[in-house]
Amino acid sequence: MNSKKRQKFRVITLGCRTNQYESQAFRDQLLQMGYEPAVNQEEADLCIVNTCTVTESADSRSRYEIRQLAKKNPGAEIVVTGCSVERQPEKIEAIVGVTKLVRNADKESLLREMFPDEDLPEFSIRNFDAHTRAFVKVQDGCNSFCTYCIIPYVRGRSRSRTMDDVLDEVRDLIANGFKEIVLTGINIGDFDGNEEEPRRLAELIKEVDRMPGLERLRVSSIDPDEVDDEMLETIINGKKTCKSMHIVLQSGSNVVLKRMNRKYTRQMFMDSVVRLRDACPDFTFTTDVIVGFPGETERDHQETLDVLREVQFAKVHMFPYSPRPRTRAAQYPDRVPSDIIQRRKQEVLRLSEEISFELRRNYVGRQMTVLTESYDDYHKEMITGHTDNFLPVMISKDGLVPNQLVDVKCVENTASGLVGEVV
Repeated sequence: MNSKKRQKFRVITLGCRTNQYESQAFRDQLLQMGYEPAVNQEEADLCIVNTCTVTESADSRSRYEIRQLAKKNPGAEIVVTGCSVERQPEKIEAIVGVTKLVRNADKESLLREMFPDEDLPEFSIRNFDAHTRAFVKVQDGCNSFCTYCIIPYVRGRSRSRTMDDVLDEVRDLIANGFKEIVLTGINIGDFDGNEEEPRRLAELIKEVDRMPGLERLRVSSIDPDEVDDEMLETIINGKKTCKSMHIVLQSGSNVVLKRMNRKYTRQMFMDSVVRLRDACPDFTFTTDVIVGFPGETERDHQETLDVLREVQFAKVHMFPYSPRPRTRAAQYPDRVPSDIIQRRKQEVLRLSEEISFELRRNYVGRQMTVLTESYDDYHKEMITGHTDNFLPVMISKDGLVPNQLVDVKCVENTASGLVGEVV
């Protein structure tokens, strides 16, 4: 690729926060090299697609985005990376316009392969475009081999960044104005600091929490068995740690959890919730749920709904089960019929909306601090943001811009979130 000409680039991201982090690193490298993002209908010279394969619909979406890029950017180099490349390289390579596939293991050297004669900046992030919270990848890969999950096969075994590496990156992001940092990874509880003397995730959180200039610190998706006494103490007593966590449930049935090869029980999940909420009554939770796992009975499904009611999650991410080739669950008998999966999916979605609405109702009349994030697409006169405990709030945008901490009084609860008035 001729790097002397002023090049335009476009990066498309599908899937998890780890992918979002990696795509931002591509953007930051290209910007430091003098390249410009293609905007609106501009044609790009280089397109990078960071794909996802966690479900069949994610695979389909990945292929669709590649085809659209090829159609709208004729003549561009189209480089495809991410988990779909690991699982179905032949299908992706066959898409007209694709010029290069890059495996996950080679992601960090993707641009070095594209520009072998250039002195490339390191693969790390300084900004997080279009976000007021910055995701920082501290770990990649997974050793758990849950029976439904393709990720260990496409991302590889767990490996961590060093503490110093992470702290340097967080320091740069704070210097660039980011008030909220989210520590993320494929299985963040596996973080060990990649050093001879293993470090624990709680240690990393404490180090980041001490950083001057940081206003909020969140910990991304974690399993309930990893919320031990040290983690609980770290989150509750941290100066900047947010009083909300994404703790993964997947199912409220112990029978299903065992078939999934999850390393915890329903009781362990509830114990984590109770201990955090006892320490801080305003603590809230978000989670992931899979419906229609092979062998899931109506009773199993009702047990999941019972946990949703008991915890009152601020947000539930729901995934209908999608068989992934090479996983053990893909060979399981007792497939749940698609019409039953659809019904259970709708029941989870409806209940999760109801319980999050009921949770927010408790905050009407209360004063909360909101970090403003973006102007609302549906309520044009409003700017949206989240409280420390991850409740969505809409505020009149008069004089407000994204990335401001604002004290508000919550005056109304709506289906979209709380409405706040600046105090």
